[in-house]
Amino acid sequence: MAYTTVDDPTIYFNTKLYTGNGSTQSITGVNFQPDFTWIKGRTAAEYDHQLYDSVRGATKAVASNSGDAEGTESTSLTSFNSDGFSLGAFARTNSSGNNKASWNWKAGTTSGIATNGSTNITPSGYSFNQTAGFSAIAYTGTAVDGAYLPHGLGKAPELLLLKGRSLAESWQVYSAPTGNQGRGHLDNTDAFDTSRGEWYSNTPDSVNMRISNDSHVNSSGATYIAYFFTSIKGYSKIGSYKGNENADGPYTHTGFKPSFVIIKNVTQNGDRWIIHDDKRDPINGCNHRLFPDANIAESTSTTSLDFTSNGFKQRTDAGTSNTNGQTYIYMAFAESPFVSSSGVPTTAR
Repeated sequence: MAYTTVDDPTIYFNTKLYTGNGSTQSITGVNFQPDFTWIKGRTAAEYDHQLYDSVRGATKAVASNSGDAEGTESTSLTSFNSDGFSLGAFARTNSSGNNKASWNWKAGTTSGIATNGSTNITPSGYSFNQTAGFSAIAYTGTAVDGAYLPHGLGKAPELLLLKGRSLAESWQVYSAPTGNQGRGHLDNTDAFDTSRGEWYSNTPDSVNMRISNDSHVNSSGATYIAYFFTSIKGYSKIGSYKGNENADGPYTHTGFKPSFVIIKNVTQNGDRWIIHDDKRDPINGCNHRLFPDANIAESTSTTSLDFTSNGFKQRTDAGTSNTNGQTYIYMAFAESPFVSSSGVPTTAR
């Protein structure tokens, strides 16, 4: 059996850096038409993260660092294109002279989502990709406690980022490492709760995710967007590691050379979510950090980690990503698999 089904990860996920021009421009070189694009200014501290997807439609953004309801801005991300996306003059996505990072995911299947006899929420829109383990699902809340929401992945999701669109509610985060009673927030630095019922104390299966009638996830008549992810061998990995507070930090095996890693301490309040990628740091050690829970500028103060041929290694004793004994969850995507489907190994950085 082949090691991986994804020899070229850049056809499903890619980081694209660009500089804003304060007018209009098309960003190319993504390598596919994105279904989910996450943009953050690197040099402008006042600008929120902006998350767009093809299910809700261009110009409609939610901010990872805010519980605010969805906003529509006609001059923001104006279209998803065959090799990227187009922008208007909106400052958060295209301020003149400011460096920006964009992270882009491909879904693309918009019909035939799997359901079963338990499914009782019909998505208002969706796009999924089982090969890449990603889906975006829009739905309207029903206030049914323990409702069944289909996710389209064909296997159990391991990470969920969920946001109310029509109401101001904090982001809700499910992760397999923290279990079906764990709940975190993308927009703040809190530790994960360990006894919450948003997921109805049920682990998702290959068809549905259970959600409670809590207003964060399922208020009657409210609209929501849910981003589901699951690990795909050689392409993506969702997991956890323990910190040791040592510059010779823990090594985390992913089975591929990473191009993107997002990390969060789930057991201690006050530690930020952190994003690293191989475009902002093409060589080790990686010190360019952006923070999903904050609208602050990019930090370069700490060399946090190295990307290796088959994982990543902590290179700091800083508490944000390596406090002794603390548990961190992560989601990583590949630059290249450790071994291709034809048996060709990747190279180290």
